Amino acid sequence: MIQSLFILSPTGEVLIERHFRGVTSRSVCDYFWEQASVNLNHHGGLASSTSIIAADRDALYDTIPPIMEVPESDSGTLYLFNALRDGLSYLAVCPAEVSPLLVLEFLHRVADTFVDYFGAPADESAIKDNFSTVYQLLEEMVDYGWPLTTEPNALKAMIRPPTVMGKIQSAVTGGSSAIVSDALPSGTISNMPWRAAGVTYSQNEIYVDIVEEIDAIVDTTGNMISSDLSGSIQVQSHLSGVPDLILTFKNPEVIEDCSFHPCVRYSRYEMDRVVSFVPPDGDFELMRFRVQDSTSRMFAPPIYCNSQWSYGSSSTSGANASVSGRVVLDIGARSVSSLIMSASRKGPLVLEDVAVVIPFPKILRSAKLSVSMGTVIYDEASKVAKWTIGKLDTTKRPRLEGDMVLDGTKRPVENGSLSLTWKIPLASVSGLAVSGLSVTGEGYKPYKGVRNITQSGRFQIRC
Repeated sequence: MIQSLFILSPTGEVLIERHFRGVTSRSVCDYFWEQASVNLNHHGGLASSTSIIAADRDALYDTIPPIMEVPESDSGTLYLFNALRDGLSYLAVCPAEVSPLLVLEFLHRVADTFVDYFGAPADESAIKDNFSTVYQLLEEMVDYGWPLTTEPNALKAMIRPPTVMGKIQSAVTGGSSAIVSDALPSGTISNMPWRAAGVTYSQNEIYVDIVEEIDAIVDTTGNMISSDLSGSIQVQSHLSGVPDLILTFKNPEVIEDCSFHPCVRYSRYEMDRVVSFVPPDGDFELMRFRVQDSTSRMFAPPIYCNSQWSYGSSSTSGANASVSGRVVLDIGARSVSSLIMSASRKGPLVLEDVAVVIPFPKILRSAKLSVSMGTVIYDEASKVAKWTIGKLDTTKRPRLEGDMVLDGTKRPVENGSLSLTWKIPLASVSGLAVSGLSVTGEGYKPYKGVRNITQSGRFQIRC
């Protein structure tokens, strides 16, 4: 199984090194970084000099394969699994063939645990501030190379999350800021390891978010080239005792290719198309799903982005030769889209968290950008700009204008694709809706809230 685990910083520095089944040479990290450093998403300057750009999830997409073979190593052929989260590269080294999804899911579970413990983003500074807690978590999560305890509630019962008082105490005494319990968590000896025992709340409440993500490629004329719709159900549960919940849908037929949290009774879903579960305490992902292809093909995006790139003639010749250029971007909300609005929604369509990532040519010498709305940040090291707009409705027409100076006399053959992000609360593409959420096994009546959210996934616009 997993022989070693490494965590690399955005510049390739080894932050965490843990061996489970023998020692692996750090040469595998050098091999990985030779491949990753040429990719923009792993560029050290991007993650270190402009954290605002790097913190954007999937702002610049990875082209590094998730599984790599290291043929010439001290231990023979090794398989290197990698995942990029919050600017950090999580590497798992396996000496033999294993289930790839198991290892990749474990790496993401480790990253999710760090976010749960240290807050978002769990970046380089968070890891350096909590070295001892990171190693203690890895000790409990892995047993001789096999994933063991990955549920947050079980981990928190054994290793308390770091607190300000704990850090002050460790600074004074020189010890660890993490508090490790001598007793096993109650969930490890029961059939519900995700649920802590003795949970009580003065106010019982549960919130359910149906989040749909649309991945799309849009051409220069605004036509959809390809699209794919996937979704997840995010739950925030604060319920006392051991409640038993049943979630039912009005139109479960739109759901395809489901994957569930271990708390879900899969046989009940297969038989009745209802989600029956005993929820973990706190925030968790109940299920993921894909939506029928016919629904995604009919999707009309609620936003448009028009770009104009132009290049002039060369100003000088020789070593100081340069080419001037200009870029203009116009973004707006469409008055007509294929979104299905919730009954509780009032008022006009408003997009939230609107932002666009603009990759410039690598030969760019300088750029001067200005916007009519929002803020724009240009990262010199990666030649990438991020324009953050915020809220956008049909009455606003934000514009970005910029002048460029390129090295040499050659003009770019093509321009990079723009990456657009946006979110619309109380809206859905598939129309998936909850018809009921019942709670049994406890005597109280909790407050329940359900809402739909539609947001962009990998939403690219070609220039």
